[in-house]
Amino acid sequence: MLANPIQKYKPFVPFDRDFSERTWPSRRITTPPIWMSTDLRDGNQSLIEPMSVERKLRFFDQLLKIGFKEIEVGFPSASQTDFDFVRRLIDENRIPEDVTIIVLTQAREDLISRTVEAAAGARQAIIHLYNACAPAFRKIVFNMSRDEIRNIAVTGTRLVKQHMAKYPQTRWGYQYSPEVFSTTEPDFALDVSNAVAEEWDATPEKKLILNLPATIEATTPNLYADQIEWMHRNLARRDSIVLSVHPHNDRGTAVAAAEFAVMAGADRIEGCLFGSGERTGNVDLVTLALNLYTQGVHPGLDFSDIDEVRRCAEYCNQLPVHPRHPYAGDLVFTAFSGSHQDAIKKGLSQQQADALWEVPYLPIDPADLGRSYDAVIRVNSQSGKGGVSYLLEQEHGLVLPRRLQIEFSRAIQRVTDETGREVTAASVHDIFQDEYLKQHAPWKLVRHRIVGDPSAAEGHTFSIEVDLEHDGQVRTVRGEGDGAISAFVNALGLPVRIMDYHEHAIGTGTDTRAASYVELRLGDSATGFGVGIHRDIVTASFQAVLSAVNRHVKAGVDAMPAEAAQSA
Repeated sequence: MLANPIQKYKPFVPFDRDFSERTWPSRRITTPPIWMSTDLRDGNQSLIEPMSVERKLRFFDQLLKIGFKEIEVGFPSASQTDFDFVRRLIDENRIPEDVTIIVLTQAREDLISRTVEAAAGARQAIIHLYNACAPAFRKIVFNMSRDEIRNIAVTGTRLVKQHMAKYPQTRWGYQYSPEVFSTTEPDFALDVSNAVAEEWDATPEKKLILNLPATIEATTPNLYADQIEWMHRNLARRDSIVLSVHPHNDRGTAVAAAEFAVMAGADRIEGCLFGSGERTGNVDLVTLALNLYTQGVHPGLDFSDIDEVRRCAEYCNQLPVHPRHPYAGDLVFTAFSGSHQDAIKKGLSQQQADALWEVPYLPIDPADLGRSYDAVIRVNSQSGKGGVSYLLEQEHGLVLPRRLQIEFSRAIQRVTDETGREVTAASVHDIFQDEYLKQHAPWKLVRHRIVGDPSAAEGHTFSIEVDLEHDGQVRTVRGEGDGAISAFVNALGLPVRIMDYHEHAIGTGTDTRAASYVELRLGDSATGFGVGIHRDIVTASFQAVLSAVNRHVKAGVDAMPAEAAQSA
């Protein structure tokens, strides 16, 4: 690093003089903004391996379940995959009547034509056009003057209108982004934006969405808020504009920048779940929404099952959510410090169900997000009673998934609270066996016969026959699926939904065994784990499923009777 970085890096200052007219610091957010998810476009384009159509559809359905009404679904002129995905949403009538899709395009006529064609036929759709306006792009990338850049935006808007007119059955909206607004001179950003609004002929009934992206987060969030408020004050047709922001996280302050921008006059926020996106990501809509919730403002988005949302994002993006991620990480409601645990325990013991939330160290009630009170559970090797996962790994080679560590720690907690004694490695393993490995009722695996390769490529279907012992009788069930576990679950005929799966080897050489961990739901129950250990990985996975099912039944969860499982 340079001893004097000012020689290489010039601090960004958006205004020639201090913007002393600012009023945003004294404002509060009392209503949620309009939310727009760009997970399927901006988020998807940043992935190491872009989503398949199956993953995109699953993500789209999850966004609908959360409650998003505006979803950017692709860049249809950029690839046939994106074009086909947009058409599939429309042709298969997958878009609810109150949801608007957005599609992105650059300002070239062939790309605009292709983009409008992709969205034609939707009940309502927004065409999102952008072009870079910042001086570095004008000089380095395009070698163009201000007038030439403005002309690209205006001409592109005119072409969008012309192509929209070909498909009157769709209710069209329009969004324009002066890309890299964050480092564009405010007077030029205003000039281009006003020119676009005039070309679109924006009115209160026919609004323009003007999106002001921090394409590169270049300065502190308060200065970005100044830029937004200056635009908010000076736009020629402010009552005919939905003012939108699209913060990126290059400086790690995107959430603050977005909140300040709303205080400064923004109506709408674009971002991704858990901050997915190029480089350091887009602004995190989960954190923004739940920040509002903790201030007594309902965000209009439903994160009452945050674990399901996180698992969907992890599956579709093929990227993990950090265990310390705000609100959603596996460890955010887990305290390791003894003093923290003590304060949380006391707070929970005094908290009334209908009272204001006042539990120390917890800014939100985990139950509001579908989480349990795992903050009081000790789970690491430094936490006395709670070093259960450490002991199991060190003594028995069992590497428990994080959520299983938390779940199993409850069983340990029950024992230690009842006995008042510390637990040893041997007693931890005994409790683990009783809790997971010895769960053989009401269903017990006798044998199975499988047709097809369990590790076959996606789409391969094979059959399975399973002999199960139930109420002392052995019954044979059959099922099919595209994987060993799916075929087994189908054979059971129970309302089982697999939420997560982990496996690893125990030992080496001829003594190697497989450990399988399955997290599932039985009906509408909460999630719970099952564990199987066997020399054969497929058998271990089946044992794990039955372990979880039996634990659910033992806990009082209703399941279909064994007769319902007869598929033969």
